[in-house]
Amino acid sequence: MIAVVTLDDLRQQCRNLPTKPGVYRFSDADGEVIYVGKAKHLKKRVSSYFNRQAGATPKVRSMVRHIRDIAVTVTRTENEAFLLESNLIKDLRPRYNIVLRDDKSYPYIYVASDEEFPKLSFHRGARNGKGRYFGPYPNAGAVRSTLNLLQKLFMLRQCEDSNFRNRARPCLQYQIKRCTAPCVGLVNADEYREDVRRAILFLDGRSQEVIDSLALRMDAAAADLEFERAARLRDQIQKLQRIHSEQYVASGNGNFDIIVCRARVNIGCVQVFFVRNGRHLGNKVFFPAHTHGSASADILGAFLPQFYLAGYSDREVPPDILLSEPVEDAEWLINTLSDKRGGGVRLRFEVRGERAKWIEMATTNAEIALEQRISSNTDYRLRLSALRDFLDLAEMPRRIECFDVSHTSGEATVASCVVFDQDGARKSDYRRFNIRGVAAGDDYAAMEQALERRYTRVKRADGRLPELLLVDGGKGQVGRALAVLEELQIVEVMTLGVAKGATRKAGLETLIVHDGNAERTLPRDSGALLLIQQIRDEAHRFAITAHRQSRAKKRSRSVLENISGLGAKRRQQLIRYFGGLQGVTVAGVDDLCRVPGISRILAQKIYDEMHGDR
Repeated sequence: MIAVVTLDDLRQQCRNLPTKPGVYRFSDADGEVIYVGKAKHLKKRVSSYFNRQAGATPKVRSMVRHIRDIAVTVTRTENEAFLLESNLIKDLRPRYNIVLRDDKSYPYIYVASDEEFPKLSFHRGARNGKGRYFGPYPNAGAVRSTLNLLQKLFMLRQCEDSNFRNRARPCLQYQIKRCTAPCVGLVNADEYREDVRRAILFLDGRSQEVIDSLALRMDAAAADLEFERAARLRDQIQKLQRIHSEQYVASGNGNFDIIVCRARVNIGCVQVFFVRNGRHLGNKVFFPAHTHGSASADILGAFLPQFYLAGYSDREVPPDILLSEPVEDAEWLINTLSDKRGGGVRLRFEVRGERAKWIEMATTNAEIALEQRISSNTDYRLRLSALRDFLDLAEMPRRIECFDVSHTSGEATVASCVVFDQDGARKSDYRRFNIRGVAAGDDYAAMEQALERRYTRVKRADGRLPELLLVDGGKGQVGRALAVLEELQIVEVMTLGVAKGATRKAGLETLIVHDGNAERTLPRDSGALLLIQQIRDEAHRFAITAHRQSRAKKRSRSVLENISGLGAKRRQQLIRYFGGLQGVTVAGVDDLCRVPGISRILAQKIYDEMHGDR
């Protein structure tokens, strides 16, 4: 039983605390840690909570009323206290601490240096491989977008090594001009290495060097009368120039993060922009938990150590961090970040010129995101958050696509694709696929065809891929989906099958997770399951609607439309000459020949079709 229960007892305990740096933890009557803090002088810092109640905020006064025990951990240095506090907050998530809920490392682009034909790959985790890492990127979508761009510009491979070593013919990437097919020797190692070098220069922010190099090659090709090659180089230069003008900071190269915070209606919003080598890699918005009653400066001060230090051994610390306002313990934080980086770090909130414009842009984005958060559909966001937690995703899915197949005993088979983003259904992105060339009732083959057509088109057009792919079906459908994604070299897309239970009642679904083998279930009232059902039902509704339209069109189709060589104009002449389809049906071959444009051969084909003699 916890003995310390009164304010005087807590003050007495404070008198016995050490005067060294460390971390303190406050616990309630149930022994649950409700707050974690750091201190350069433990005795002074902890005592301040109980000796200056008059000037305390409502949040601090509420916390002190619940404290029943104090525990401290002495550290060797102040920086160790900073690191320990960040890790404890991340692990314990105390209810009076502002908690950053993003607990995943950030993705990078990795180029291996120890391969004859290096590939560009998505990487998340420790950066200990041989080669170059580029990033961090704010999310997996930004990495995929950049990889697609690089593949389009430089035609470098992104396939798995096992696939690369065992190819006997070029894959689809070669056919749609996204790879030079080094797997089957269609490009030599020197030429491929030169393309890799240009891609690295581009990622380093030196796109002008790439443009200049390509311009020299274009001039040489034109001088040698290789006009097709010169035209390809010209197109590549134009794409690079457009990207260069759109994505680079006007003030030149630089590595820095821009972090701003806005708080309103007890919600705090932190906006982070990433700039590396003068190139804007994207931005990410955070809504930390437990921000009730906290000022934006307090939220920002709690956010920074958790973002850069808490369990993120691979989180890159840039030399400059631009802030919207000053934060408490800034010097202490600078020293800790500098130790992690192995070099100087500056926290800057008074900047001019281009960097001031960056802070202004980030602030505008934070205000917009905060307004959207306040006015958004809370229930949908909670369900989406629950789905992220259930699947252990790095972040809330920004795009979910769900496929379903509908038919009547194999007739007029149609597959649907519905799309949901963080705001709900995105109906403008819905697609339907009329399935052809598969056996009647073969749902596996129908699903495979729809997925292949969908994502081949997306890859060819550099479209947007989802973070989560839902498939209405069990292991068979999931297996076909995984096979299609593997063939198209689509990675970082989680696949989830939604199989109906034995009674086919809502709430009894079995979920087939990603690898096609793991089965999981959720409680009927689970927010994640409710969202899965909502998306699945929308895909089912859209598929049934498309199927009924296709079936109705097929059943209303005239038998004359099935006759090869009989176009729309001749069909109209037949109907007009005989007064309707009934007249055509009873006409003989000689009668049909009298119609202008109808030969005896065609008349015989019409007669055979109308009388079933085929």
